[in-house]
Order: sequence, then C-alpha cells, then structure tokens
Amino acid sequence: MKHEWRKHEKEIYGAKERPSIIVVPRQNFITISGKGNPNDADYSERVGVLYSLAWSIKMGYKTLYNNYLEMREQFKYLDYTVFPLEGIWTSANPDNPLDKDNFIYTIMIRQPDFITKDMFESAYEVVEKKKPHPLLTEVVFDTMEDGQCVQILHKGSYDDEPKSFAVMDAFTQDKGFDRINHSHREIYLNKDPRKVMPALRQTILRYQVQSNNI
Repeated sequence: MKHEWRKHEKEIYGAKERPSIIVVPRQNFITISGKGNPNDADYSERVGVLYSLAWSIKMGYKTLYNNYLEMREQFKYLDYTVFPLEGIWTSANPDNPLDKDNFIYTIMIRQPDFITKDMFESAYEVVEKKKPHPLLTEVVFDTMEDGQCVQILHKGSYDDEPKSFAVMDAFTQDKGFDRINHSHREIYLNKDPRKVMPALRQTILRYQVQSNNI
C-alpha cells in the first residue's frame, strides 16, 4: 500500500477556509534555512536542493523495500507520495512584517515516520555525487512538534495572506487563545507552487497558540 498524505492524514492537511484548532504531533523533516525575498534566486535554489534530497530519499526507500526482502516486515507501506513543501516564516523587521527583504525562513519537506536519519544520510551521499550543490551542506534532518495551533486554508496570492491572518486572529481571541510568537507555518498544497498562478494557489496557514485561561 502507498502512503498518500492527502488521503491518510486529512486531519493534518485538510484545513478549510474557516479557522480551526488542531494539535500537530511530532514530525520529521529535511530542512534548510535562509533569509531574504522568496522571489529571489537564492530561495528557489534552496527549494530545489530540498526536492533533490526528498526524491533521493524516496527512491532509496523503494530500493530497500524491493531488494531486501528480510526488511519488508519493518515497513507498513511499499511506497509514499512526497510531502508538500512547508515553511516557517518570521521577519527581522517586526515593525514592517511584510518587508520581504527581511524575511527569515526555514523551508522543509516532511518525511514519513518510517524514514530514518540513516536513510537521509544515504540519500545525501547519492545527491552529493550525482547532483552536487553548495547548499547541500545546509540541509539537516530535524524533528519538530508544533502542538496546539490555529490554521486556515488560504486560497490565492501570498500577498493576500494578511486577510486570512486577520480572520485567524479574530478566531483565536474569540476561542480564548493567545498566539505564542510571531512566526507562522505555511504548507503549500500545490505540487509546485512556483509554477502555479497566484489565484490558484492553496496554502495552509498555521500558528501556535496557548489558552489564555491558564
């Protein structure tokens, strides 16, 4: 059976166009950090490096499953769909959080629970030989647990996200929660958001909250 994140993890990736509260569990990612305008070439290079590794990890997993019969009992799935690109965003200029030149970000691609750090390292060696890139050394295998969050499905241009955040903020206050910090997570549901017209983009916006009734 193939693990498909849209089908098997609807509670994580099934955000609606109205806010909701969700508890996000511990997850594994390959990540790379950067700063500056996401429209610049440096950001695209970082995205490209992440996808190179993500596909190498996927192919390495399939090789293990197909060639090492004694290992199959360890795996529930014979294959999986590569997870969508995600990013955690904040700003070095809090007085003007829409100033793209001062964005600080960590972009990432989630890995299934059955993908280990050893599998990541094996895939890294393959990419390093076949498709070397100076940014490869900045990619890490990391674990994150966002916990309690408010999220919404934003449809349209990234420049229109403040409207969705305003809806989230009102919902958060109404439900008795406070936003924990200024950073937020974006999950890009389109296969390659760089190639999608702004009006057709679908992005989950999510930030961490805590009850203000403590």
